[in-house]
Amino acid sequence: MTDYKLLCEQMRSLAEDEPHFMPVLANASALINEELEDLNWAGFYLMNKGSLLLGPFQGKTACIRIALGKGVCGTAAEKDETQVVADVHQFPGHIACDGASNSEIVVPIHSNGKVIGVLDIDSPKFNRFSAADKAGLEAFVKVLEEVTEF
Repeated sequence: MTDYKLLCEQMRSLAEDEPHFMPVLANASALINEELEDLNWAGFYLMNKGSLLLGPFQGKTACIRIALGKGVCGTAAEKDETQVVADVHQFPGHIACDGASNSEIVVPIHSNGKVIGVLDIDSPKFNRFSAADKAGLEAFVKVLEEVTEF
């Protein structure tokens, strides 16, 4: 099981020297990819011109732009709530960037009270993300919101 408290501390430490969002999110995606098991994609989509634009990530090539309300990422951003999907193939409007993905968690990221992006994590395992993962990743995103200049 992932030690999310340690993951948050590591993220804070990585962001100490430079708070600009690009290197912080690049390191955040690498850290998640290294520390969480059974993942095939971990990264970020950031708000840009009214939709989500691909940001730093670890994994196979990905969709470049996602409309609000579309797929798991667009739904999380539009509703401003974490989406935990046990089987992405059952999610209405799922966008299959990688056919190997079977479950997904997406956590909104905020700045000045507005959604500015999402953390998106995919797994080849069905039902990969638990309530503990949801709480831990929401805490991780709170750290990003605190230490990053968006």
